[in-house]
Amino acid sequence: MKNPLHILDLGLRPYGPVLELQRRLAGQRRAGDVPDTLILVEHEPVYTLGRGADESHITASGAERAQWGVRVFRIERGGDVTYHGPGQLVGYPILHLGDAVKRAVEYVGRLETLLIRVLADFGIEAGRDPKNRGVWVGGDKIAAIGVRIAGRVTLHGFALNVRTDLAPYRGIIPCGIRDRGVTSMHLRRPDVAVEDVKAKLVERFCEGFGYRAADVTRTRESAGPPAGGAGEPD
Repeated sequence: MKNPLHILDLGLRPYGPVLELQRRLAGQRRAGDVPDTLILVEHEPVYTLGRGADESHITASGAERAQWGVRVFRIERGGDVTYHGPGQLVGYPILHLGDAVKRAVEYVGRLETLLIRVLADFGIEAGRDPKNRGVWVGGDKIAAIGVRIAGRVTLHGFALNVRTDLAPYRGIIPCGIRDRGVTSMHLRRPDVAVEDVKAKLVERFCEGFGYRAADVTRTRESAGPPAGGAGEPD
């Protein structure tokens, strides 16, 4: 029988407390104390650097970062530097993969597939790049993916630009790729809303990972930091 899934919808949150929440839930999932969980969140502006990311790929000056209100975190996911901010739908699956997925690359491929299907649901044709992970619309990245798997439990996840202000991307070399751009769903679908994309994403996530509607529970929290640490300094 497939594990149940809990959807934890946090609304708009600062990055640090949600990072600590992920880590805590991952430990509890490894211990079997909580079900598989999909955290959905929009973040206050932040740049995150994955393991081995080049700090020189943050090109914004201190004044520019202050103007955009952007903080910086170095974290344990794969990948280079990316941006999170309001209007971007971020998903953190905390899943016990068991024997269902043998390699991280297979798991990332499944995330790419579900995001491509979500975009198609809104009339946006997207695809993969054989050299660069994530989801692309033409030459522009619309969704970034960076994950970690420890003890067969997943951490971190994906970020889909829905109604994202792209200006802070000018302060980084996104994912370390110098010759490609970034885009957002609203540039092709001006009427798109984060809540509508969220609903479709949950549907496609359950479909892609084999959860039955009867086994899915949901919690929607009001704005404000979830229980946990206050985050990390810049």
